[in-house]
Amino acid sequence: MLKTWFNLVQRTAQACTALAFNLRRKSEFLVALADYSIKCFDSVTKELVSWMRGHESSVFSISVHASGRYAITTSSDTAQLWDLDTFQRKRKLNILQSVGIQKVFFLPLSNTILSCFKDNSIFAWECDTLSCKYQLPAPPESSSVLYKVFAVTRDGRILAAGGKSNHLHLWCLEAKQLFRIIQMPTKVRAIRHLEFLPDSFDAGSNQVLGVLSQDGIMRFVNIQTCKLLFEIGSLDEGISSSVISPHGRYIASIMENGSLNIYSVQTLTQEINKPPPPLVKVIEDLPKSKLNSGGLKMKVTSGRVQRPAKSRENKIQARILKQDLTGNFENKENEVSDGLNKKRLQILLKGYGEYPMKYRMFIWRSLLQLPENHTAFSSLVDKGVHVAFLNLQKKYPIKSRKLLRVLQRTLSALAHWSAIFSDTPYLPLLAFPFVKLFQNNQLICFEVVATLIINWCQHWFEYFPNPPINILSMIENVLAFHDKELLQHFIDHDITSQLYAWPLLETVFSEVLTREEWLKLFDNVFSNHPSFLLMTVVAYNTCSRAPLLNCSLRDDFEYFFHHRNNLDISVVIREVYHLMDTTPTDIHPNGKLDAFVALTKGQYPVFNQYPKFIVDYQTQERERIRNDELDFLRERQMVEDMQAEVDQQRVEDEAWYQKQELLCKAEETRREMLLQEEEKMVQQRQRLASVKRELRAKEMHLQDATRRRFLKLQQDQREMELRRLNDEIERKVHMRDQEIATTAKDLEMRHLELESQKRLYEKNLIRNQEAVAKEMREDADTYRRKVDLEEHMFHKLIEAGQTQNQKTQKLIEENLAEAEQACLNADWRIQALHKQRCDDLQRNACYQEVAKLLRENRRKETEVLNAMVGEGAKKWEEAQEKDFHLKSEKKASALSDASRKWFLEKELDDALEHAEHPYNTVPRCQSGQADSGYVPRTSQLKDSSEVDSSTHISLNQRRVQWDTMEQDLMERVRNLRQRLTAQARNRCRTPHLLAT
Repeated sequence: MLKTWFNLVQRTAQACTALAFNLRRKSEFLVALADYSIKCFDSVTKELVSWMRGHESSVFSISVHASGRYAITTSSDTAQLWDLDTFQRKRKLNILQSVGIQKVFFLPLSNTILSCFKDNSIFAWECDTLSCKYQLPAPPESSSVLYKVFAVTRDGRILAAGGKSNHLHLWCLEAKQLFRIIQMPTKVRAIRHLEFLPDSFDAGSNQVLGVLSQDGIMRFVNIQTCKLLFEIGSLDEGISSSVISPHGRYIASIMENGSLNIYSVQTLTQEINKPPPPLVKVIEDLPKSKLNSGGLKMKVTSGRVQRPAKSRENKIQARILKQDLTGNFENKENEVSDGLNKKRLQILLKGYGEYPMKYRMFIWRSLLQLPENHTAFSSLVDKGVHVAFLNLQKKYPIKSRKLLRVLQRTLSALAHWSAIFSDTPYLPLLAFPFVKLFQNNQLICFEVVATLIINWCQHWFEYFPNPPINILSMIENVLAFHDKELLQHFIDHDITSQLYAWPLLETVFSEVLTREEWLKLFDNVFSNHPSFLLMTVVAYNTCSRAPLLNCSLRDDFEYFFHHRNNLDISVVIREVYHLMDTTPTDIHPNGKLDAFVALTKGQYPVFNQYPKFIVDYQTQERERIRNDELDFLRERQMVEDMQAEVDQQRVEDEAWYQKQELLCKAEETRREMLLQEEEKMVQQRQRLASVKRELRAKEMHLQDATRRRFLKLQQDQREMELRRLNDEIERKVHMRDQEIATTAKDLEMRHLELESQKRLYEKNLIRNQEAVAKEMREDADTYRRKVDLEEHMFHKLIEAGQTQNQKTQKLIEENLAEAEQACLNADWRIQALHKQRCDDLQRNACYQEVAKLLRENRRKETEVLNAMVGEGAKKWEEAQEKDFHLKSEKKASALSDASRKWFLEKELDDALEHAEHPYNTVPRCQSGQADSGYVPRTSQLKDSSEVDSSTHISLNQRRVQWDTMEQDLMERVRNLRQRLTAQARNRCRTPHLLAT
């Protein structure tokens, strides 16, 4: 059972849509992802090599050029050509949206790109120039299929196409035409995948096509015979996708249930990897009686064999022969021949000295009668590399990795065939020339070497592990018979047959002959008895007797038999034939060696011609040594691991100590830096403190200057206010004086007018009563003007009083606002002083005293504020009283005005009545003196003078009242000024006390 394993290269975190291998760097592969990108990974390093972007839809196909340099990625809308050396995009194939792409891929072993579109058009392009080479014609309408899947043979000559139909179209790309249509069984309705099955003997023209249909069954048919060979999968366990290994030995299928199945082609069918029929057939002579009685004639021509028409088998054979002879003769070592006449071949060999190069391998295979047991050889190869040859490349470093791999596989198969070959040290030397010659056909190589060992290496292993003493003795006996001088020379210089014969045998002359000479020699070896090889050793020595007789040192002999020498191989071969004919029977190897025996058909014979107990003992010892070596290697590996761990630990410890030292140094450096920074910080703090002190001093100076400027400004404002008040008072006094002077003038004018009126009245009283009435009206008008003037002056006085009250109130409010600002300033300074003093714990007692002072100051300030509030309340009460007094005065004035108006109206009525009845008073006086209605002239004049004097008296009284009010107002202003000055002094003194 195969051991399954896998390696995780990368986690792409998204679905994979296509994969491609066989790049120029074999460890790299391409992956198309669902995000429309293509990534290149390395399976050895498991790293991302490159990331390619450019597609706008999902990539479903990746085709790699045979050289591994270019790759084509295909999506539904575009195909892009990439250079895998630089991972850059070279070209891009854009198409119309209505015509989609089915597949774009490289043709094998060519430089052609095939593009297949959804409209069944197929174009071929040149890879380098991207020029169109040709276009395949449209398929016939009778079997029109929408192509979905495609497959190409390995020689790039046949294209298979299929789709949603059971018809397969086979195109010949050389003739550019459809040459065959294959109809699949009726069960097949659609074809999902196509792939040709490789064959070892078809030279790339694959004949078996795998067809995966919609039912999950993959059927393999022969496209020439249209025969169904075998099928994999079933209806219950269908196949989702499938791929075939490059050599055609295995088929890997992903099933619909998610499992992965591996199928062996050899167990499924025997029709694959079958060798072609022999190219050359030997026509043996028939008895004369048969020739005469039958009368049949046969003519053999080059390229065609004519046979009688009666025999059907002969017809078939002639057709096959014609087909093979007209073909090319490439890879001839892969073909097998049978039935050649050995005697005629020997005659041909003696005539020409060697077989034709073109037919040599076929002749060898015919002479050796190789059975070509594919199954038996596969079972030996499937066992893997033998333990004895795991490290073959260390002992035999071969430049070609392919050659080394074939040699290792051949030696392993020999070791699995017989246990002695795993211990035979010269087996690689013996097999190497045949491996190099048959490296493309390992089966033939193995069987040639096995046949050589069975026949030409007879009795070689009887003295194993020593050289075959019996064989060397035969050679020495023959040499003693034909050249005693040379043998004596060998004996004189202590040269045994293990030096002059065994190196030639164990390397089968490959070290001392060139390729052409070696092939020519083995043409004769395989055509003669197995003793021919031993005679060749003797002949090689006898033909080289001259240089050998001149050698005296052992190293010279060793060099001679391990290197090529100037010797004609034809002479050696002729000498061999001479020795074969002239050697006596008693010493001739021919009598001691068996005749040629071919390998058996089907299974290889058992090879046990060696001392089994020695081999078993050596095998046991070797196994024991190998186990001991494995134990030793395991222990050494353990010790090395422990040593590595110790070294690693030591390195880590040293690194840790170095890191600690560096950390300590860094810590010291940081501490020094911190100290320096702290010193710098202290210096900066000192500078900042000095700057703060300077700023604080400047601030105090500025505050003091501001305070002084503010006090000066307040003083200036108050002085300006006082000047304005003085100016206002002077203006009002001036206005009062002007009003008084105007009133006096008016009174004087009135007095003069009264005097003039008196004189005029006295003069014209009798003559013109109307003049008296007019004078009375003038007096009344004058009186009204006087009353209006008095009222105007009285209103002005009231307004002056109100203005003075408003100014006083404004001053009080400003005083209260200033007191409030002073309190706020005092509070701010107290808080600042409290914050400054809180940091110094050593002055607690001073803080308590300051706190007491602060509490006392706050109490005093509270008292001052309360007093100011009380004073303000008193002022408001006084203002209210004055307002009430003003209102009462207004009421009294209104009553006085009403009484005066009533009096004036009464007097006016009396005057009017007197003017209307001037003479009604005399009889009333005459009739009664007591009647008050009579007023004599003198009394009237007296009354008028009394009125004037009373009016003058009332004006004087008002003037006295005005002077008294003015003095009172000036006294109040003076008291207010003194109080404000005292408050300002208290505010100036309070901050100074707090600062102290």
